[in-house]
Amino acid sequence: MSWLTASLLSAFFAGLTPILAKIGVAGVNSNLATAIRTVFILLFAWSIVLWQGKFNELGNLSSKTWLFLFLSAVATAASWLFYFYALKIGAASKVGPIDKLSLVFTVVLAGLILGESLTLKVIGGTILMAAGAILIAL
Repeated sequence: MSWLTASLLSAFFAGLTPILAKIGVAGVNSNLATAIRTVFILLFAWSIVLWQGKFNELGNLSSKTWLFLFLSAVATAASWLFYFYALKIGAASKVGPIDKLSLVFTVVLAGLILGESLTLKVIGGTILMAAGAILIAL
């Protein structure tokens, strides 16, 4: 599978997520809903690792890998907690586009932290993504 196919599938499932979550969070504390969702994700992800026979690679991970996976998990948890709270109190059609401003943050942080190229085309596209998300939400 190419990176583009995987990215499009990721976008589709990311787009489906707020719809399913909005229905699931109705009448439930948003933090509890996030915790429940996390358990399902945990079971699903470990099932795939075990099915692929990759569990034995766990011992080969460096301390740097563990650190950055931990920091990524903390950032993901914070994102999910705020996301579910926003869905609980706001419209999915507004929360979703604002949440997708993560694309803008990703591009900027990839340039600053990872040294990825921020060409005029990339900067222009990023500005258009931000404007589009804000326009949809407002």
